Amino acid sequence: MLEKAYAKINLGLDILGKREDGYHEVAMIMQSIALADEVELVEATTLQVNANTPEVPNGPNNLAYRAAMLMAHKFAKPPNVRISIRKKIFTAAGLAGGSADAAAVLRGLNKLWQLGLSFAELESLASELGSDVPFCVRGGTALATGRGEVVQSLVDLPELVVLVAKPPFAISTAWAYQQFSLNKRGNSPDILALQKAVEQAHLPAVYQNMGNVLETVAFNEFPVLAAIKADLLAAGALVSLMSGSGPTVFGILESEENGLRIANFLKNKYALEVKITKTTRRTI
Repeated sequence: MLEKAYAKINLGLDILGKREDGYHEVAMIMQSIALADEVELVEATTLQVNANTPEVPNGPNNLAYRAAMLMAHKFAKPPNVRISIRKKIFTAAGLAGGSADAAAVLRGLNKLWQLGLSFAELESLASELGSDVPFCVRGGTALATGRGEVVQSLVDLPELVVLVAKPPFAISTAWAYQQFSLNKRGNSPDILALQKAVEQAHLPAVYQNMGNVLETVAFNEFPVLAAIKADLLAAGALVSLMSGSGPTVFGILESEENGLRIANFLKNKYALEVKITKTTRRTI
């Protein structure tokens, strides 16, 4: 059983306040992209999780492992499955790679164990694993609210060329949100205007209303991120933004050919991992 685990970017991210449970109330427009891990599930005698990179843990600290244990517990199944993860999504990048892998395990076990769960039921289970996992169950273009786990699918955007660039460091999500809470600084995007533009498939308005309130704290601590964003725009990107809590910065481009030129420029100037991909539609 082979499942694709698609990465995500944030077209919009706003923080509305702190919740009683310690999480932040957010409003986000999320978009899946074709950059994807491959998650293979095979029946085995015990639960095994293996990835093709040492940066990804193989045991209970892996969200894919916890997804398998959750499914086994909920449906009284022995968790006898070997999960092999071939990573293509950058790790610790703000692209929801771990969440995408966990969502792929939920979908895969639903098929492997013939559970017959709907996407809505899978999303409910996913909310027990992490804030980004419910979106990753179906992907596409969606509004995410609550702590990120309340997902409303939107009209899928047309296929767009996306360049993603990750510097050689990580940014802790907890740190980014804590810094925002302490400083209360950042340019909040108009998520409602962005949602309306998405629903109308009005791309100029989409680009105009995109924004990430966490850019201010991230750019203050890591000025290279602001430089990468500026270079993407100067090189011809239609719009550029940091994804999630970073450090990945992405740009939406006019063409793949344009992307290759910009990718070479960025690689030569910075020590970056760069990939050119496209937006994807949600799973039906």
